[in-house]
Amino acid sequence: MSSSTRSRQIIFATMPVPGHVGPLLPIARALVERGHRVTWCTGRVFAERITATGAGFAPMNAEHDHLGRSIDELFPERARLRGLAQLRFDMRRIFLDPIPAQVADLRALSTDRSVDALIYDSSYGGAAVLDLLGGPPAISVGTSPLMLPDPDVPPFGPGLAPGTSPLHRFRDQALRFVLDRIVFRPVLAHRDQLHRALGLPAPAARAIGSVSRHLHLQNGVAEFEHPRSTLPPQVKFVGALLDPPPPARLPAWWPELAAARRPIVHVTQGTVADTDLDHLVLPTLRALAEEDVLVVAGTGAHQVPDPPRNALLAPFLPHDRLLPELSAMITNGGFGGVQKALSYGVPLVVAGGSEDKPEVAARVARTGAGINLRTGKPSERAIRAAVRTLLANPGYAASATGLAAGYRAKDAGVTAATLIENLLVGARV
Repeated sequence: MSSSTRSRQIIFATMPVPGHVGPLLPIARALVERGHRVTWCTGRVFAERITATGAGFAPMNAEHDHLGRSIDELFPERARLRGLAQLRFDMRRIFLDPIPAQVADLRALSTDRSVDALIYDSSYGGAAVLDLLGGPPAISVGTSPLMLPDPDVPPFGPGLAPGTSPLHRFRDQALRFVLDRIVFRPVLAHRDQLHRALGLPAPAARAIGSVSRHLHLQNGVAEFEHPRSTLPPQVKFVGALLDPPPPARLPAWWPELAAARRPIVHVTQGTVADTDLDHLVLPTLRALAEEDVLVVAGTGAHQVPDPPRNALLAPFLPHDRLLPELSAMITNGGFGGVQKALSYGVPLVVAGGSEDKPEVAARVARTGAGINLRTGKPSERAIRAAVRTLLANPGYAASATGLAAGYRAKDAGVTAATLIENLLVGARV
C-alpha cells in the first residue's frame, strides 16, 4: 500500500457463477496484501476460495444463491427455450430480477461501517444501482468480452465479425435497431421498471451489461478486443485475471504426455458447460481418433467408455502444467479459459454457441489466434478440418504467441489493485 493510501473498506459483489467469481480473486488477494479490508458477497459454494484470499465472506440473499446448481436446474422452464427467447429469459430472470435483493445485500453490509468502494462483476447490477442511489463508488470488472456499444463494433451477442465498409455499418445499424427496439424491448422495459421501483430514472443506455462510470477493469488485453476508434477513459485492460490453481494431483498417465513426440491437442467444455460431452468432447475424440496427435480431454464427472488409443482422459486437469505442452486447444469459448490459453500462447479452435461464447469466438478469429467453428455443436468433420488447418499453418501459433506477450506484460491483480487505489485517492487512473 502506498504512503498516500490508507487502509480502505472494500466490498466485492459477484454473481454466484465460477466465471464471475474467479477473475476477481486475484484483485481481492492483491488488495488484502496491501492492507485493505475486503468483504465479499456471493454464493455460499465460493466461501472457501474467497477466504483463502484473506477476504471476509458474506453470503448473498438465499433466494438468488445458485448453490452450485446449473442454470437449467434452477430454471427448468429454460430448457424449452431456444435462441433469442432463451437469451431474453436469461437477461430478465438471471441478471435483472436479483437487482433489488442485491441492493438490499449491499446496503446491509454498508450500514455499520464506512465502505470506500464496491467492486463488482459487470453482470451484478445491484452495485451500479446502489452507486446511483448515493452509495459507495462502484468499480466494475469485465468478465466477458467488452459489451460497450460502439459504432465501430457489431452489436454484442451474435458474434459478428467487424468491418468498416458502408455495408458493414448498415448491417450493424439495422441489427442494433432490431435488437434494441424489438427483440430486447421487453427486457429493457423490465429493467427500466426495476430502476423506477428503486427510485431511479430509467437508464439512457440500451445495454444490460454495466460499465462503471468511475473505473472499469477489463479482463484481458486490448489487442483481443475488436478495434474501436474511441474508448471511455475509465476502461482499463489489466491483463489475464487468473487465480493460481489449487494443488492438483497429476493423472497417472502424465509421463506419457511429457514424453509425447507428436502434437498435443486439448479439448474442454469448461467447468460449467460440461453436462453433455456430446456437444464437443466426444465428437472431438471421434474426429481425431485416426490423426497423428495426442488428445487430452477433460471429462468432469462423466465416464467415457472405450476412448480412442490416442486419447488421455481425466476429470480435471492442471491447466498451468498442461497449457505449456499444447499445440492446440479446442474449447467451447468460455471467456476465462480462452484468456488463460492465450496467455500461454496456445492457438484455439472455438465452438461457441451460447451466452457470450459466439463473441469470444469472433474475437479469437479476428486476432488470427484461432478458428471460429460458428456453432456450439460442431460436426466431427468440421473439428478435424479445423485442427488440421491450425496445425499446418504456423500463423495461428504466431498470433497466439504475440497476444501472450501482451498478457505477460501485466500482473493483472496488482495492476487492478493499483488502479483502484489511485481512484480512491483521487489520482488519475
